[in-house]
Amino acid sequence: MNLPVWAQTTGLLVLSNIFMTFAWYGHLKGLQNRAWYVAALISWGIALFEYLLQVPANRIGHTQFSLAQLKIMQEAITLTVFVPFAMFYMNEPFKLDYVWAGLCLVGAVYFIFRS
Repeated sequence: MNLPVWAQTTGLLVLSNIFMTFAWYGHLKGLQNRAWYVAALISWGIALFEYLLQVPANRIGHTQFSLAQLKIMQEAITLTVFVPFAMFYMNEPFKLDYVWAGLCLVGAVYFIFRS
């Protein structure tokens, strides 16, 4: 099965962002009692998987999308992944600011992808 470029790019970026979010913030929950350098090394190991997905995503995506489009796509996906992570994994309360930030990103996506 040959997926369209947008589907391959989006899927890989979503998976990449899941790893990135855990690498950047997961240690705040699970490793808060460990030395910072232990958390940094574990985060670095997790980030390796992020890069193994992110680099092919951008290479595939750049065959169809501009650099700016890839960046805005990445930012929109980041917020889409981060909000559930913050709420369900980190037990942070939902904030209406997430909605406003999301709407700003929808605007950014519109402007970067319009013809």
